[in-house]
Amino acid sequence: MELKKPYLLFLGDAADPLAAKVAQGIKTWHPEYCVGQYRLPTCNADCEVDDLSIEQAVKAGAKTLVIGVANRGGVISQEWISVLVEALDAGLDIASGLHNKLTDIPELVASAEQNGRALFDVRYPTQSYPVANGKNRKGKRLLTVGTDCSCGKMYTSLAIEKEMKAQGMNADFRATGQTGILITGDGVSVDCVVADFIAGAIETISPENSSDHWDVIEGQGSLFHPSFAGVTTGLIHGAQPDALVLCHEPTRTHMRGLIDYSVPDIKTCMEANLAAAKLTNPNVKFVGISVNTSQLGEKAALEFMDKVESEFGLPVVDPFRQGVSRIVSKLSEV
Repeated sequence: MELKKPYLLFLGDAADPLAAKVAQGIKTWHPEYCVGQYRLPTCNADCEVDDLSIEQAVKAGAKTLVIGVANRGGVISQEWISVLVEALDAGLDIASGLHNKLTDIPELVASAEQNGRALFDVRYPTQSYPVANGKNRKGKRLLTVGTDCSCGKMYTSLAIEKEMKAQGMNADFRATGQTGILITGDGVSVDCVVADFIAGAIETISPENSSDHWDVIEGQGSLFHPSFAGVTTGLIHGAQPDALVLCHEPTRTHMRGLIDYSVPDIKTCMEANLAAAKLTNPNVKFVGISVNTSQLGEKAALEFMDKVESEFGLPVVDPFRQGVSRIVSKLSEV
């Protein structure tokens, strides 16, 4: 799945800035992909790019309208349909990461067929993937893993790719979720791949490469989350990582959405991820710990990170507060 760039960011009738987090993510990480935004009169979000009509966006070079809204239930609102049809008629493809499929809406399917345009439901794979073979492949790979879900794996991965490129390194982010795909333009939403083919899908999006090349692979779920550990395991095996970065949110008292399951301690989590990763790469090692300290004050955050760094002897950073250069420097030892 590969989206044509640049994008028109569709914010629709987003109720607040958080509802437009997908569009904001694209603008934050790849502003060069964004020609502008389209907002309905009731929209309460703003990505601080030019407000454009469909016609203006096409003249500015837009190729794909990206639905940048993550609303309750992941639905495509009836109020959006006329705008989406207008975009297709004007020559734009449409991409969405919502649960509702673009391809289930007759008006959009008919317009896309009539205009020779594409509808991308990035949450749902459009190709068949092989069963993984576990064979060693050239190039190097870094994978982010977590003590829990939604604790900073995508943000950390994107920050690492950006820092590596800033240092002149040969690196590419590999998206494994719908938001990451919309931010970068390609990848696979691994949680929608049939279980037997998860590892094979990751082998496919992170193929053999030159010896100096790094794939920075976005992690998903957690080995300790009863709901999603299966996805995490397949991703770890398919990634065949040389380097792991652990992501952690220190204020959580239980696994996200499961109050009866406590968050594992960092040491236990690292040991489990190393054991799983060594199946396909016996030489894998941790190169850093990324901590989401957004719920801590500056003093408490620094004290926590200093404590963890002393315990494990690895760079411990909050990518938002401090960046990830210290983790990237550690890659020279891999």
